[in-house]
Amino acid sequence: MYKHHFGLRELPFAITPDTSYFFACPNYQQALNTLLVAAKGGEGFIKITGEVGTGKTLLCRKFLATLDDSFVTAYIPNPYLEPRSLMLALADELEIALDKDVDQHQLLKAINHRLLVLARDGKRVLLCLDEAQAMPLESLEALRLLTNLETEKRKLLQIVLFGQPELDTKLQQDAIRQLAQRITFHYRLSPLSRDDLDFYVVHRLNVAGFSGSRLLGRDAIRALHTASGGIPRLANILAHKAMMLAYGEGKQQVRAQHIRAAAKDTEAARSSLRPWMPWLAGGVLLIALAGMAWTYLR
Repeated sequence: MYKHHFGLRELPFAITPDTSYFFACPNYQQALNTLLVAAKGGEGFIKITGEVGTGKTLLCRKFLATLDDSFVTAYIPNPYLEPRSLMLALADELEIALDKDVDQHQLLKAINHRLLVLARDGKRVLLCLDEAQAMPLESLEALRLLTNLETEKRKLLQIVLFGQPELDTKLQQDAIRQLAQRITFHYRLSPLSRDDLDFYVVHRLNVAGFSGSRLLGRDAIRALHTASGGIPRLANILAHKAMMLAYGEGKQQVRAQHIRAAAKDTEAARSSLRPWMPWLAGGVLLIALAGMAWTYLR
């Protein structure tokens, strides 16, 4: 790949949520601060929403990694579960031993007991649910009932919902209006501005070991922001492809034409391209492939 060509220890634009790449721009730092303040305040429900690819999962993992050992955390990445399965998943996260044929009453009793024991030990229990927009209404209501578990001083369980904007629409339904009223802290992640995207790219390159001056030219940053709309995941995909193209040409800097060619090759970014761009994508991609083939054959 292009790591040696650009002097990198690792690929800088992977789309896996690696907390070492967390970018503390004002938008993301405010979201993290909101989570930490709400968690330490003992709030029942906290909600973080954002469009696909804005970094909700990475924010979630950074948040969990930032909490101290006074918290016991549970993480459910796919909450598209009916209520009983959701309760079983929570019990598993809390390391509760259950009989194979445990009934609903015993299941809830076991969860409540575990939460009381942890509270007695001075622990706060926090459940994070990713992709919460996919949760059935019945499961959301089951979560609300779980937050009824409390001592005289505080809730036994705090819940953080991470979801796409569809979660906001779902929470407007009358059937779960009681849950919506219990969300005391919320934050909406927005796409990166062009300046923030510039800093974001530099940050990821530095974490990956780049020590040069500017690997993506300013024209490339402008093109990257146009093509990605400031969505970090899409920006990562485009920057990775553009670096492959620059590497294939033997260039040491990524320019706008590389970003535009990468966008042409990326379905989610095609709408940002001008009608005359198809020829550019094909030409640069052929050059990149030829360059890589020559490297392997030498």
